[in-house]
Amino acid sequence: MGLPSAYLTKNDKKANIFIISVSAIIFLTVVILHELNLKIEVNFDPHIFAKFNALINASVSILLISGLVFVKTKKYMLHKRVMNLSIILSVFFILSYIAHHLLAESTVFGGEGSIKSIYYFILVTHIILAGLSLPFILYTAYRASIAEFGKHKKLARYVYPVWLYVAITGVIVYFLISPYYV
Repeated sequence: MGLPSAYLTKNDKKANIFIISVSAIIFLTVVILHELNLKIEVNFDPHIFAKFNALINASVSILLISGLVFVKTKKYMLHKRVMNLSIILSVFFILSYIAHHLLAESTVFGGEGSIKSIYYFILVTHIILAGLSLPFILYTAYRASIAEFGKHKKLARYVYPVWLYVAITGVIVYFLISPYYV
């Protein structure tokens, strides 16, 4: 996943351990919780978390596009701020996602015909890319945080479009599945 240890500094090794650990813990938590439903009675609609997630994804999409504009126009401090905010919002997304899947039962998509194929294509690519992108997002942010801007830019060239795709498709998935929430 990362670079061979011969190419890493002492801090790189620590960052590598941190990034891989955080990514693995989040991935395993999401996988385990996907199958777990606490069946707790709450006094609100637990699908509010799904709506909140769509709002976060929409916000992250806007921030990511803004971040690209800022870096292209050499407004590096604004770029840094919106990218950091994107990461912070993504943490809130993960917490809200976990809450939603703990409190709400899985929803089956009820669409028919081609929209069903489109939905499942978007959903599957969204899930796979979301799961795979986290460590790369963190590596990209790490490279910027230690002022290795060449390596940051090289990673971002690939990581950015995937992260943007995941954020945008998260909103699309919400709008397609939300009519079927019980």
